[in-house]
Amino acid sequence: MANVVRAALVQATWTGDTESMVAKHEEHAREAARRGAKVIGFQEVFNAPYFCQVQDPEHYRWAEPVPDGPTTRRMRALARETGMVIVVPVFEVEQSGFYYNTAAVIDADGTVLGTYRKHHIPQVKGFWEKFYFRPGNLGWPVFDTAVGKVGVYICYDRHFPEGWRQLGLGGAQLVYNPSATHRGLSAHLWQLEQPAAAVANEYFVAAINRVGVEEYGDNDFYGTSYFVDPRGQFVGETASDSEEELVVRDLDFDLIDEVRQQWAFYRDRRPDAYEGLVRP
Repeated sequence: MANVVRAALVQATWTGDTESMVAKHEEHAREAARRGAKVIGFQEVFNAPYFCQVQDPEHYRWAEPVPDGPTTRRMRALARETGMVIVVPVFEVEQSGFYYNTAAVIDADGTVLGTYRKHHIPQVKGFWEKFYFRPGNLGWPVFDTAVGKVGVYICYDRHFPEGWRQLGLGGAQLVYNPSATHRGLSAHLWQLEQPAAAVANEYFVAAINRVGVEEYGDNDFYGTSYFVDPRGQFVGETASDSEEELVVRDLDFDLIDEVRQQWAFYRDRRPDAYEGLVRP
């Protein structure tokens, strides 16, 4: 019997406030559950605008604790209600002065399995993230969820192959990559990097991008979110480049073993020869 997981992702437009943004995602999740999805992921800092287009201390107001903050608590209740695993990217405050770009992974029974904190923090025009976030310090966790082994890699992380590989070595079957990226900066990379990572590491990737123009800058987030399989092939069509969309796809996890046996990339790794990769 095939090991098929029905998975979902949401690319969303900013509503103007956290309450309506969270409520909108709750409704998307309920619709995904009605369509049979067992796991869903949201975009980077899903409950806020992408405030990193500017550098202004007022935006620390979007931060909240994880797992005990209001958004994570609501998502825990939503997971229990829908029976879905939920990947929840938020702006985390650990303590005064310690802020992270984080995703909580919540199991289908509402248990917070843990968090991933974004490792690679950009500081370029329109993406002033070092103003807000410390680099992640929780490693590369892979979470044993009700649907299988799920990892997270956030936005700018995707340009760095090392984390993709760590997640593969940790047994990931599906990696969610919540993002906020705009047309002028990296659109030509969007359908290149994540499929390449899926091939190199032989797992499924859910690539999620925001969509639309928001109030704190002129970044035009171009959506086109998608699922890609371990052969680097899109699972169904990519999402719209201009409209909000819920994407639901069936992922055949048996393909992971099939590809790993056929291509054998993990067998042929040479970690004994890679010492130079981590020298300063």
